[in-house]
Amino acid sequence: MTSRKPAHLLLVDDDPGLLKLLGMRLVSEGYSVVTAESGVEGLKILGREKIDLVISDLRMDEMDGMQLFAEIQKQQPGMPVIILTAHGSIPDAVAATQQGVFSFLTKPVDKDALYKAIDSALEHAAPAGDEAWRESIVTRSPIMLRLLEQARMVAQSDVSVLINGQSGTGKEILAQAIHNASPRSKNAFIAINCGALPEQLLESELFGHARGAFTGAVSSREGLFQAAEGGTLFLDEIGDMPAPLQVKLLRVLQERKVRPLGSNRDIDINVRIISATHRDLPKVMARNEFREDLYYRLNVVNLKIPALAERAEDIPLLANHLLRQAADRHKPFVRAFSTDAMKRLMAASWPGNVRQLVNVIEQCVALTSSPVISDALVEQALEGENTALPTFAEARNQFELNYLRKLLQITKGNVTHAARMAGRNRTEFYKLLSRHELEANDFKE
Repeated sequence: MTSRKPAHLLLVDDDPGLLKLLGMRLVSEGYSVVTAESGVEGLKILGREKIDLVISDLRMDEMDGMQLFAEIQKQQPGMPVIILTAHGSIPDAVAATQQGVFSFLTKPVDKDALYKAIDSALEHAAPAGDEAWRESIVTRSPIMLRLLEQARMVAQSDVSVLINGQSGTGKEILAQAIHNASPRSKNAFIAINCGALPEQLLESELFGHARGAFTGAVSSREGLFQAAEGGTLFLDEIGDMPAPLQVKLLRVLQERKVRPLGSNRDIDINVRIISATHRDLPKVMARNEFREDLYYRLNVVNLKIPALAERAEDIPLLANHLLRQAADRHKPFVRAFSTDAMKRLMAASWPGNVRQLVNVIEQCVALTSSPVISDALVEQALEGENTALPTFAEARNQFELNYLRKLLQITKGNVTHAARMAGRNRTEFYKLLSRHELEANDFKE
């Protein structure tokens, strides 16, 4: 299957019966469709909705397909248009394509030829310059569109942004989009999860260290504040940052300087800070677990991403987009969800938000042998998600593995220093490495 973008199609035909039939076919293929029975009505829709592709009949009263095409190019240059006609000829097709019509198809339209033309038009249509920054965010939800408009505006300044949202809603993707729309877009966007590392490792990651700062520090190492110079540093799960590091971060925000571990020299930085959390920080502050002064430094502008359940109208669009991505990677013959399968996706509660939707669709594609994902397969995947929480032992085992890898990376394979940072003696530390089948030598430079 050709890689296809999530798309909202406008169909224009003065024959209501044919319009309805074609619309139903395209909806079954996973497209979002709006229809118009005249060129004039079609132009009105174009003025108020974001359309990705127009499919128009050639012969219509008032305004024919080519006249409509000409008006579209005046209003939205580059909008791909496919013309359908029962009276086509080779000269007509040549003339239309020379004027910029993407494809010219003869009725009755072969469905595979139409799908191929649509896929090709969407694949070759470059994103509009003012939309490319948020291309990875798939939405038509009014809530999300308002949020994106706020994000676009705040991107033009350098103020700190705090993004709130449940786990799996796409906080990092929104932060990346803000960076993409900002004057800093040519420079680095670097993300770190503040709750995923122990305090010592997080401090070294953020601020770097000087040569000799600790055993094994045979050379200086720049931190992420320096690595993101001129760009954006995204501090995910900022609400989980240890209290001592909150103090250091506050100083960086106040003075725009960073001091690596073991150094007595401050380094000027030019970095924009975007942070995110799933926690209610005012409540966390009330328990004295988060500094109030740091909160106000970070929360100059607050953006809240809605849960997937709050933007249910996006589920079909997201599901079809994710299906195409998964199918392209694994099983190109998979084309769509059945009607009942889509209804089941719409009815699900999605406590894990978009991340859970991704997992469900990946599982469906992995298990299907049919071009159409069935209702039963979606039900099976959803049930699997509900029981997919790891045991405590599994979660602890994965944490230990990640922690040990990070320790060895920071210390460049120096077991003595890594064991000291972990609060273990060398014998215990070697046992941990053995249990997780890690070799310290693999991390030495």
